[in-house]
Amino acid sequence: MESRQIVSSSARPSLRPFQGRLNLQLVVLTLSFSILLAYLAIESPIFFRATNLINVLNQSAMLTILAVGMAMVMIGGGIDLSLPANMALAGILGSMAMIQTGSVALGCLAMLAAGLAVGTLNGIAVAYFRMIPFVVTLAMMTVCGGFAVWLTNSISIFDQPERFFDIFLARPLGVPIAISVALVAGLGIQVLMGTSRFGREAYAIGTNAKASRISRVPVARTLLGTYLLAGCMAGLAAIVVTARLGSASANVGSDNVVLDVVTACVIGGVSIYGGVGRPLGAMLGAVFVIVLGNVLNLLGISFNLGLVLKGAVIIAFIALDRAFGEER
Repeated sequence: MESRQIVSSSARPSLRPFQGRLNLQLVVLTLSFSILLAYLAIESPIFFRATNLINVLNQSAMLTILAVGMAMVMIGGGIDLSLPANMALAGILGSMAMIQTGSVALGCLAMLAAGLAVGTLNGIAVAYFRMIPFVVTLAMMTVCGGFAVWLTNSISIFDQPERFFDIFLARPLGVPIAISVALVAGLGIQVLMGTSRFGREAYAIGTNAKASRISRVPVARTLLGTYLLAGCMAGLAAIVVTARLGSASANVGSDNVVLDVVTACVIGGVSIYGGVGRPLGAMLGAVFVIVLGNVLNLLGISFNLGLVLKGAVIIAFIALDRAFGEER
């Protein structure tokens, strides 16, 4: 009985040893954000006009939703590289359903269902067949991307019902629906991960999966749940981005989006080793990535050099995460 109590205690998701590391990463992110905003205040004061700030948040809505989904998976010790490709495929399937039926509700449900289906396949492979998350989701990214190109012949899909755009491009009280959707999704996942048993189990698994299994935490079921919810986030992002762009295309799930999603999570304090991070940090990281892109454009930095800088940012934050996580 005594040994069983010791095992059970070791599997509890105690976050105290890693709280300082998380806070330090958020401090670094806040300082970096402040520097970017200070530069924009000097070089482009128009950036701080209310209309432009709303446009920046609207532009970051898709990335925010995907980052929240990725954060959930990473907290559980996994990763889902297929999220952007999943989003692109869901947008295409949902748009086809809308065009064929004229039903906005059916099209939106099709996007959510498509995202959920891909998330389910990823979750089953990782949770029940114990496949490596990186390899599984990388393969799924290829499958979804190839299927999206095959369905569309690399041509964007237009002619969605006007009602679809009327709903998801609306601006009640001057705030785009996309921002509200991203905020509600992010806060909902934050509450789920921070207060529910599911969230505590996900943190415990990300911290020590073996101890969690020994203490009878439902590891497979919880991991499957993180991938399911991440798939739903991909479907939700598909609705948002299809409405904003006015079309569905395989290109919206490019490899560059994968980089942006991972960047948003890592600089937002979500550990690639699992067990540490908050969805709200990933949301802040997503906005940071969009603002960083605006600064790079303002500086006249080329797209390819921008990718180099984003990669360097990821390496720097991973090094910070590693340096202050040795006690793990």
